[in-house]
Amino acid sequence: MKHISISGFKEVIESESNNQTVDFINVCTPAEYKEKHIKGVRSVPLDTLHTKVDELNKKKTVYIHCRSGNRGRQAIEKLQALGVTAELVNVEGGLMAWEEAGFETGSHTKRIPIIRQVFIGAGALIIIGLLLTHLVNYNFLLIPFFVSIGLLVSGITGWCGAAIILSKMPWNNK
Repeated sequence: MKHISISGFKEVIESESNNQTVDFINVCTPAEYKEKHIKGVRSVPLDTLHTKVDELNKKKTVYIHCRSGNRGRQAIEKLQALGVTAELVNVEGGLMAWEEAGFETGSHTKRIPIIRQVFIGAGALIIIGLLLTHLVNYNFLLIPFFVSIGLLVSGITGWCGAAIILSKMPWNNK
């Protein structure tokens, strides 16, 4: 798997943006893309990437990025497994590294980021569960217990089911 630094990626975008044999793809969710993205990079969410194989095979080089670099690596592995012949390049650090470098981003709307929505929902469920435990029945203690398990699993594995569910909600896909 080939990688490129953020500064190298910026140079490529500036010099190759009109080159029809080069493609720049953001594999973040539509909500993340709308919130903030690198100008000149198009959105192809990771879960729809398989529909673009024929289109990508017409390109010489495809630069792929996400928020931090993890989904970019997953996207490249997925495309390689699907037989994409273009050179696939992962942008190290993704959008977070782009912002840290002080480069300009584009955005369409200002929304609460998905991870903050997860924190708000988890906090609310914990408070509700504790209140119901105190006021109604001790069995409601299971609510904060399972929320805590979900947060623990998310922290250990990097996979967050609540974030996936929230990303599919209508207010995150406008």
